[in-house]
Amino acid sequence: MTVRLIKALSPAKLNLFLHVTGRRPDGRHNLQTVFQLLQWGDDMEFERCDTGGCSLESELPDVAPEHNLILRAANLLTRSEHADAGVRIRINKRIPMGGGLGGGSSNAAVTLLAVNQLLGLGHSLTDLAAMACNWALIYRCLYTVTAPGRRALGNS
Repeated sequence: MTVRLIKALSPAKLNLFLHVTGRRPDGRHNLQTVFQLLQWGDDMEFERCDTGGCSLESELPDVAPEHNLILRAANLLTRSEHADAGVRIRINKRIPMGGGLGGGSSNAAVTLLAVNQLLGLGHSLTDLAAMACNWALIYRCLYTVTAPGRRALGNS
C-alpha cells in the first residue's frame, strides 16, 4: 500500500546556549550552540502526486522560490533518478520568520523526511543528513533531540 498523505509537526527550536566563536573569510559566523526542539511549530502536510515535481501551497510572500528551503529540500529528492512521483506541500506557518526559532531549517528537515517516506526513496537518516550538511542547522533538526553543534552560519 502506497502512502498518499503525511501530516507532520515542524518544530521550533529554542537555543539553550549560543556563542559566536568568530567570523570566517566568507562572512559567515562560526557558532557553538545547544538547542531543544519544541512540541510547537508549523503544521505541514505532504501529498503524493503522480504528475511529478513539487509544489508549495502557503503564504510565504517574502521568500523567493529559489531561496525557499522547503522547495529546495523537496526538489533535491523529487529530482532524483529514483523519484517517479511528485509532492504537493501545504504549511500552516506559526513560527515567525527570522525570529531565530529555526523555522526554515526545521521545515526543510521535515520535508526531507516526509518526501523520502512518501516517495519510498529509501534514503537513511545518515544519507539525508549528508544531503543537508551545508544548509544551516537543517542537519541537526533531522535528529529530534537536544544536540550540540558547531556550524558556520551566515545570511544564506
